[in-house]
Amino acid sequence: MSLPHAILTALLEKPSSGLELTRRFDRSIGYFWSATHQQIYRELGKLEAEGHIRALPAEQPTRGQKKSYEVLPAGRAELARWTAAPQDPKPYRDTMLLRLRASAVVGTEGIEADLRRHLALHRQQLTEYREIEERDFRPGTGNTRTSPQGRLQHLVLRAGIDLETFWTQWLTHALAEFAELPGENR
Repeated sequence: MSLPHAILTALLEKPSSGLELTRRFDRSIGYFWSATHQQIYRELGKLEAEGHIRALPAEQPTRGQKKSYEVLPAGRAELARWTAAPQDPKPYRDTMLLRLRASAVVGTEGIEADLRRHLALHRQQLTEYREIEERDFRPGTGNTRTSPQGRLQHLVLRAGIDLETFWTQWLTHALAEFAELPGENR
């Protein structure tokens, strides 16, 4: 149920065409709520059929012109309803943790190398998040950090930074544990 709400959020931030929306997803919302381009286009059609969004009138009618969408009052009301509704946290599922647990009973071949690969990926993501924070939320630069919208956007970014920090620390610890395993268990 959250993909339509992610799209409504993005369109309320800035009316966009489907293509612009998919690009914005790739650069922002997609960091914490991923969707394929096909899923986004399919959802745009559903939201339009439900009366939550509408295609903006084209300046010049031309065949194949991209449609830009805006959120209608019903869409804003749905997003406000969803935002205010209580939701329980979802259980966390991660295949690496399951694979590590399974390696305890079937052997650890290949898992250490993948832990190292995951560590590199999490370090890379952490670096990217910190660069975004430095660029968009540096204190004292008259940026969006001082507006309520900017403060909440920064809060979401901080969650990403904190999660990537956790994973880099945990993976470093996991690799140190692997280093202490007897040779036949590695």
